[in-house]
Amino acid sequence: MKAVSAHLLPDSASVNKSGSMSIGGCELTSIAAQFGTPIFVYDEEHLRTRCREAVRAFGADRVIYATKAFLCMEMARLANREGLLLDVATGGELFVALSAGVPANKCVMHGNNKSIDELRMAITSGVRHIVVDNFDELDRLDELHAQGLPIPRIQLRITPGVYVHTHEFISTGQDDSKFGFNLGNGDAHKAAKRAASSESVDLVGIHCHIGSNVFAAENFARAAEIMVSLVNELGLGEVTLGGGLGVAYVTDERAPSITEWAKQLQSATSKLAPGVVVFVEPGRSIVASAAVTLYSIGSIKPIPAVRTYVVVDGGMSDNPRPVLYGSGYEAFLAARAADDRTESVRLVGKHCESGDVLINEAFLPANIAVGDIVATPVTGAYGHSMGSNYNKVTRPAVVFVNDGTARVVVRRETYDDLVRLDL
Repeated sequence: MKAVSAHLLPDSASVNKSGSMSIGGCELTSIAAQFGTPIFVYDEEHLRTRCREAVRAFGADRVIYATKAFLCMEMARLANREGLLLDVATGGELFVALSAGVPANKCVMHGNNKSIDELRMAITSGVRHIVVDNFDELDRLDELHAQGLPIPRIQLRITPGVYVHTHEFISTGQDDSKFGFNLGNGDAHKAAKRAASSESVDLVGIHCHIGSNVFAAENFARAAEIMVSLVNELGLGEVTLGGGLGVAYVTDERAPSITEWAKQLQSATSKLAPGVVVFVEPGRSIVASAAVTLYSIGSIKPIPAVRTYVVVDGGMSDNPRPVLYGSGYEAFLAARAADDRTESVRLVGKHCESGDVLINEAFLPANIAVGDIVATPVTGAYGHSMGSNYNKVTRPAVVFVNDGTARVVVRRETYDDLVRLDL
């Protein structure tokens, strides 16, 4: 196995003459030495470049960053400064965005089970619109209107009946889904009729999302065509076509760019009625390949005629995707990034689970040693955001790197943090 492929790395990744990799002008081994491991390292300029590509492709104030992929206050600020709106799916995500100084009218409220308190928070803070998921939510909005709250702008989430090839846990557009109003069984039209005649809401558009990590751009076009027909039929002014654009995680994968995705959607939306505004909600495609995670090797355990286990100081608490979805990743040594990766090992974490496997068959250079720094690329999405304190492991720090400077944007948790909520 050759050195890790460049298409999996942040834009600014480079390797010096000794074989050591830098990102954003910062050597990865130096970052590990300064800030400790595990640690998420984000290429700040890579993030900005993807945001700008999306804005060029879809237009200003038409791109809504899906914060569930990766959210901290600094990421919220960065996306907002680059002209993206923010998609928040809970009161907690909205709180982080507002705490970062993002105006509420630059936020869109999602979620398939918004509590009445979350809806109240969204309305009173003044979010741009609320994506309504179900009839019970319309009931809650009626209740809040009766309490004298302002009338919110809403879009209805539609389940268009489009199945895509991805993991079943992140496929959302098929009829059998916990999300949205089903188009095929008539619920979508019932919801539109109710919302249009309601004094509690201002129905401005419809929304769909067909799944996450989708590689076939034509699937987005199929859903878009269905949504175009529906929004034209309903005579509404906005349609959101979701996100879910896939990214490459391993060497032999290739994914469409944001620009290629936009071309598919532009073709599919060519029959929209004049004046209808199209929104999209990319998340993973903005942040995933912007980051690598650094780990320290704590143990190497060869089992003759079976395999070699390489144990690192993180695991399923900082990257649950392999356990949840069987997701594949690559690995390399930060100090020997140019070396051929000739040794097959199983890269595992420190948690009390046999299933705590980061990479089932990872390839690393020969002669690895305890203390070496292992990097896994394409960890910028759904690592930090889905992380946990399993086994009371403290969550890693997050650093942004740019122009030779590394700055902590999320500090590493301490043991004191683990007990600060206990009574």
